[in-house]
Amino acid sequence: MEPDPSDLLAPVGGGGALIGYARVSTKGQNLDRQIAALQSCGCQRIFSDKKSGKNAEREELQKALDYLRPNDTLVVPSLDRLGRSIQDLINIVGSLRKEGIGFRSLHEALDTTTPGGRLVFHVFAALAEFIRELIVQGTHEGIAAARARGQRLGRPPAMTEEQIRHARALLADPEASISAIAKLLGVSRTTVYKYVPELRAGGRTELTANSEATR
Repeated sequence: MEPDPSDLLAPVGGGGALIGYARVSTKGQNLDRQIAALQSCGCQRIFSDKKSGKNAEREELQKALDYLRPNDTLVVPSLDRLGRSIQDLINIVGSLRKEGIGFRSLHEALDTTTPGGRLVFHVFAALAEFIRELIVQGTHEGIAAARARGQRLGRPPAMTEEQIRHARALLADPEASISAIAKLLGVSRTTVYKYVPELRAGGRTELTANSEATR
């Protein structure tokens, strides 16, 4: 049965198998200590990855999550072995909760099969949401302040106004190729076409005529 999400202290999981997960981020690190700790607490099966937590494809973690059944408990040596961030950790544990699967972290002594462990994770979730709101608020305030100072936002243009004027002047010479002009200005042919749109409509003749008319 799926736990009641409104009951913050309702224990989740317990009574089933203890399944361990260990991870090291570099080849030089050893899994032995983590595996020994997981074995000592009674894990019946242990999955392990030797990859960075930033690597989304943690194959053994995915195998462990697929292996778990309701009432089982996923056990890790420490929180940083499981999640890439607080939000990632909360997402994983939240998914376990929906399946009626418990979670334990040995180093932090957290256990979602107990009321105290559940409470700690709700605090974590609230903290993650708070940090996210601060980042959004700070971003909006920064954009507003930059606009007030008259700063241009977003990516800078590929061609400046001066480069566009030079491009038009050079394109007025029928012997100058678009590729050569683009290379001279340090941009691509596509960029020249983008910033001198009349070229796409066969406007090079017009550019030449305008140039001759101003002589």
